[in-house]
Amino acid sequence: MLAEIITIGDEILIGQIVDTNSAFISKELNKIGVSVYQITSIQDDREHILKALADAQSRVDLVIVTGGLGPTKDDITKHTFCEYFQDSLVKNKKVLEHIEALFAKHITTPISDMNRLQAMVPSTAEVLYNEFGTAPGMWFQKDNTVFVSLPGVPFEMKNLITNRVIPKITEFYERPYIIHKTIVTYGLGESAIAERIEAWENALPSFIKLAYLPSLGRVRLRMSAKGFERSLLEDGIAKESKKLVSLIGDIVYGIEDEETLEQLIAKLLTEKKLTLATAESFTGGKIAKTMTAIPGASAYFKGSVVSYATEVKINVLGVPKELVEKHSVVSEAVAVAMAKGAQKLLKSDFAIATTGNAGPTKGDSNAEVGTVFIAIVTPNRVFAEKFNMGNHRTRIVKKSVNKAFELLQKEILKM
Repeated sequence: MLAEIITIGDEILIGQIVDTNSAFISKELNKIGVSVYQITSIQDDREHILKALADAQSRVDLVIVTGGLGPTKDDITKHTFCEYFQDSLVKNKKVLEHIEALFAKHITTPISDMNRLQAMVPSTAEVLYNEFGTAPGMWFQKDNTVFVSLPGVPFEMKNLITNRVIPKITEFYERPYIIHKTIVTYGLGESAIAERIEAWENALPSFIKLAYLPSLGRVRLRMSAKGFERSLLEDGIAKESKKLVSLIGDIVYGIEDEETLEQLIAKLLTEKKLTLATAESFTGGKIAKTMTAIPGASAYFKGSVVSYATEVKINVLGVPKELVEKHSVVSEAVAVAMAKGAQKLLKSDFAIATTGNAGPTKGDSNAEVGTVFIAIVTPNRVFAEKFNMGNHRTRIVKKSVNKAFELLQKEILKM
């Protein structure tokens, strides 16, 4: 089953917002064996929408459209759907009652006739109840193609995809299985890995495809198997994974199916009933932000000190002033002292500390731009490692955050 996602809205095309809806929808469809053939972003324009719908119908079985369902005049998706399906708008009593109930219970401004117009839907549409908003989802069928129209508000769209759209697809359509397994590596570039595993890659079964997914400081090798015999796919992925790890085991730090490295760390800390704190300088709290974005972080994350200024390292984390004067603020000694200070201050089992020069100038240290020290305190030991992360500020920070998680995972696994 092939799908296309169409996002409607000038705000996406001018870069005012990032299209996160397509990423979420693609991932959810992939889980149930629906392959996304194309993602298209278009203007909130009648002719553009009509052409996009017709083009999509010519190549896929399922079209999911998000956006353009608001109550204002610039939201024209419903009217354009009516034109495409040669339909007309009718008042849906249940949708109207829901809109009026939402305003009565949750919205302080009075309901207007414009808000009530949200209850007007194409007569041939199956309404998908949107419990969190006024714009309902809509399900259409034309010839052999299903069209689904959803509001662009992310939390409303996600609820409709999860609780309305996916259940309908799984109930009525036969789909293949799609299985992924991702092996995450570090310390070797994409081309060097490709050379090392070339013979293995060339001998992969036809139903398994390999993709290289490089990012800052790591390369993810994703194997994807697609077919209607799940056991065949699972056995094939397992066998090929074992072969691959035997070739590059020295640079493998984990297997990622659905979980990111930070999610794996969160799971490990929770299972082992261990806690984490951070002391961040040039990373500016990004390690803490990443960890606390994971639901349930309060079970393992104690807190963070963003010690960007030298005096905060000294006055809050207790880094000795003479240590800074002797070794400079960007040094192994200061990184270790920061980690120890965070562990003591926040009473955690583990602590991460980062100090470095992300540029563009040298700041309080003479260290070259890109010089980074990452320290880890565990219940058993403390250590710091030095890295050179290049000369691009954003890349330096991101690569350092990734490296900190790699170092931390290794230490947690020893417990």
